[in-house]
Amino acid sequence: MHYEPVIGLETHAELLTASKLWCGCSIRFGRPPNTQTCPVCLGMPGTLPVLNERALELALRAALALGCRINRPTSFDRKNYYYPDLPKNYQISQNYCNLGEDGRLEIPVNGEVRAVGISNVHLEEDAGKNLHVDYPGADYSLVDLNRAGTPLLEIVTAPDMRAVEEAVSFMQTLRRLLLYTEVSDCKMQEGSLRFEASISMRPAGTNRLGPRVEIKNLNSIKAVTAALEYEVRRQSRLLQDGGEVKQETRLWDEERGRSARMRTKEEAHDYRYFPDPDLLPVAIGDALLDRVRATVPELPLARRERFIAEHGLSDYNASVLTDSKELADYFEGCLQHHEAPESIANWLLNVVLGQINQRDISIREFELGPERLAELVRLMDEGAINQQAARDVMEKMVKTGKTAGALVKELGLEQIGDESDLAPLIEQVIEENPGPVKDYLGGKQAAVGPLVGQVMRLSRGKADPKLANRMLREKLEAMK
Repeated sequence: MHYEPVIGLETHAELLTASKLWCGCSIRFGRPPNTQTCPVCLGMPGTLPVLNERALELALRAALALGCRINRPTSFDRKNYYYPDLPKNYQISQNYCNLGEDGRLEIPVNGEVRAVGISNVHLEEDAGKNLHVDYPGADYSLVDLNRAGTPLLEIVTAPDMRAVEEAVSFMQTLRRLLLYTEVSDCKMQEGSLRFEASISMRPAGTNRLGPRVEIKNLNSIKAVTAALEYEVRRQSRLLQDGGEVKQETRLWDEERGRSARMRTKEEAHDYRYFPDPDLLPVAIGDALLDRVRATVPELPLARRERFIAEHGLSDYNASVLTDSKELADYFEGCLQHHEAPESIANWLLNVVLGQINQRDISIREFELGPERLAELVRLMDEGAINQQAARDVMEKMVKTGKTAGALVKELGLEQIGDESDLAPLIEQVIEENPGPVKDYLGGKQAAVGPLVGQVMRLSRGKADPKLANRMLREKLEAMK
């Protein structure tokens, strides 16, 4: 019997705020342990939480971008459980009236677009972090509460994914959306974006849901992918052998490449949720909703499709350009000064991205703004300089801050694009290179390449290579 997976994901994203959800403590990453705390995030008796308005707006922006129905009002609840890094012994979260519900996220899968349902989007506080002492004989752990109270957005999907590839596409698409909307910085290495996966197996073609296994300890998209692939194999073998999959929580062991049982799990959570008595329901008025809705940008998938339809780009080029909002904005900024989408896209993807990746900087940090790069590409498109000269000019633009036009004149790089100027060089190259000439006349079309190279050498890189190629071929054809 063939089994298919049923996959759901829970995503935790730290919001791009300067302070915590209920107090004014900083959430800056990497500070010394327990230096960003106060009585509120330490759970001291008598303290009262005050909602961070910026966190609410960012969560609302994400919910709108995911097409959720917004609950007006929304409210907060206490999720009760004990853990050493949770000083209050409860987490302020949402359960009875989540911020957003019934949304969807469209994802690309094998050339098609599929929709994954978003069950709910809610706002909650993060816990602290246990630090396990790593030396022989250590019998204690330490607790760092710097992270306690950090604003978290939890996004819970419906069990709509039927393949690991769909889960991967969902994670990548959601990460891109959160970056586009500037809701989170999504730095998984710093814990600001975390996933938990749930998976069950069922006979293909049926609608019944099997016992669900939840996988924790996933710190990268790569780890989620490996864990899901492992569970597909493990559960399929178990079912094929007549066994039974138990509903449980498992931890992912990245070193061993396998999951291990953490605890069995009952059908219902026993968190004893109840409304937080210290927090009133939040009324989301029309003015707030309209103001936040106006901050939701054009989303990546829609922008990619527009780049294809409006600018005539290939699917690949459009996908790469829209992978980052900053890069897509830079591209369209260039078009405002030189409306040549294909030329701009090719230069960005083949030259500029290589430069910034090599230097490990972002497009925002690149010294050439859209107007300056557009001028350089325009000079190349107009035939004023060739591609190699353009690369040299760009390098000097970065170093000197001068414009492309000024550097072309200063360095004497104007391209030779007049046939009368190139004709003497063509004659000289044919006369001085009898070998390649003989090869071409003998039928080897590729022999024209070295001859073009010699023209470029004699012209010190100024010759228009396309014109040189055409003139050489015409001259050589006439010699047959």
